Amino acid sequence: MKSTVEQLSPTRVRINVEVPFEELKPDFDRAYKALAKQVKIPGFRPGKAPAKLLEARLGRGAVLEQVVNDALPGRYSEAVTASEVKVIGQPEIEITKIEDGQELAFTAEVDVRPEITLPDYENIAVTVDAFTIGDEDIDEQLQSLRQRFGTLTGVERPVQNGDFVSIDLSATVDGEDVPEAATTGLSHEVGSGQLIEGLDEALVGLSAGESKEFTSNLVAGEHAGKEAVITVTVQSVKERELPEADDDFAQLASEFDTLEELKADLRSRVERSKKVQQAGEIRDKVLETLLEQVEVPLPEAVVQAEIDAVTHDAVHGFDHDEAKLAEALEAQGSSREEFDKDAKESAEKSVRTQLLLDAIAEAENTQVGQEELTERILFQSQRYGLAPEQFIQQVQQAGQLGAIFADVRRGKALAGVVGKVKVTDSEGNVVDTAEMFGAPEDSDAGDEVEVTTEAAGESTETAAAKAE
Repeated sequence: MKSTVEQLSPTRVRINVEVPFEELKPDFDRAYKALAKQVKIPGFRPGKAPAKLLEARLGRGAVLEQVVNDALPGRYSEAVTASEVKVIGQPEIEITKIEDGQELAFTAEVDVRPEITLPDYENIAVTVDAFTIGDEDIDEQLQSLRQRFGTLTGVERPVQNGDFVSIDLSATVDGEDVPEAATTGLSHEVGSGQLIEGLDEALVGLSAGESKEFTSNLVAGEHAGKEAVITVTVQSVKERELPEADDDFAQLASEFDTLEELKADLRSRVERSKKVQQAGEIRDKVLETLLEQVEVPLPEAVVQAEIDAVTHDAVHGFDHDEAKLAEALEAQGSSREEFDKDAKESAEKSVRTQLLLDAIAEAENTQVGQEELTERILFQSQRYGLAPEQFIQQVQQAGQLGAIFADVRRGKALAGVVGKVKVTDSEGNVVDTAEMFGAPEDSDAGDEVEVTTEAAGESTETAAAKAE
């Protein structure tokens, strides 16, 4: 077999393949065997008819078609391996020549990873917000803990923010009742903003047994996006009584004996939380700086696949009704044109980010350990509400394990870059990124995992969506 590669653009190639017919003998043998099982010829058991009889019965063309269909995937993979091109996505294959007994020739156009020139990471500097831990932060955590141990007591007064109410809801659109929007005995914390927009404002000031109407846009169901007249009726009002913040409460709510010990622990937790937030800001700013400094050519087909996935998910939420999606967007003050524009920009940034991080991972020889891959799979399974075994099975069936592997590798590659850049906070202090991301030389990931996939350009979000 002979193959050559034409560079059509920085992100696309055409692979030309020529296969002599003598190399197709194993493919012909498999084709005859498969066809013999499908065709009944008198005097021969299934699968035992000679090749010449099969050709006489089916025609040489049918045999050639079977051979070509079976041979193309393997010959394409061989050509990719021989040419060492880094393909992403599926190829567009065109058969250019079939000379029976002589030669099979075909071309395959496919997107490839572009060559990316990476900067010197040590010359990159970013600034992030400094953080402080004040008494108000500890008080907020303590208040939250007290609320968890609070008790609800019925009150005979109008509703206030922070109360817990039992309510009935009903709605009409253009004077017609909306049955799916009606409910009774619904528990709600006033001021939480967890239900319909405008509900909390309508509830404040009402007493048990009183009702009020307000208008809001429905967010789900047949009338999603439409303005509705909603009626809320208060059935009961309860307030939360909080335990005193003292040593007894510390012993009740924690393993500590005194309130001061509990506060010290809360301070440590706040500090860890703020460091996690700062680490996220560092990661995001380093990535944004890299994207600004590095030119990343975009494969059109890969970008379009990302756009199609986002659009499919959006339309799917409205039973694939484009008109309903347009109505919902209009109710939000947007339009389908703006949606498409945002989807395109988001897809381009996503693909650019993936290609950049893949290039860094390859340049830095970033390895992924089995433990790291397992940790990500467990995280994703929890996120999608699936048992780990069920999630792994669905991911494997969808052929998307490679996408998860690639996402873990990208995150690890970015963490490695963060360890090499200069990071200061807004007060001029140097931030120790090793404490957050590990030292740059800490590359031991345990048992390494290798996953070969043409879907490695997909994000984990896409992979998980396909697995569902």
